[in-house]
Amino acid sequence: QVQLVESGGGLVQDGGSLRLSCAASGRTFSLYVMGWFRQAPGKEREFVAAISGVGSIIRYADSVKGRFAISRDNAKNTVYLQMNILKPEDTAVYYCAADPNFSRDSSGYGSWGQGTQVTVSS
Repeated sequence: QVQLVESGGGLVQDGGSLRLSCAASGRTFSLYVMGWFRQAPGKEREFVAAISGVGSIIRYADSVKGRFAISRDNAKNTVYLQMNILKPEDTAVYYCAADPNFSRDSSGYGSWGQGTQVTVSS
């Protein structure tokens, strides 16, 4: 397992942008698929984006495709989520997750961060 710490959340207006970061511990970061998930109040945790260990495979949820971009810097053990054209429905706690296997399912990830709140005001 790896330890994950998210940062970069906050309050932004409708149409604004934020960049989330997730710093991972350990020396084998490039072996892990990194995913971003989010959970809004009263809703289940949902997949946002995932990137393979060397960045060759990237997947997005349809709801964020064209607005969000996931990337990683293996030299810094960090994965990013650039969020543009934010909407009030993007409001949620955002979590990063890590696992050796690629998945869109939260149950497929063994390591999780504590989450960072993103609030988009209308």
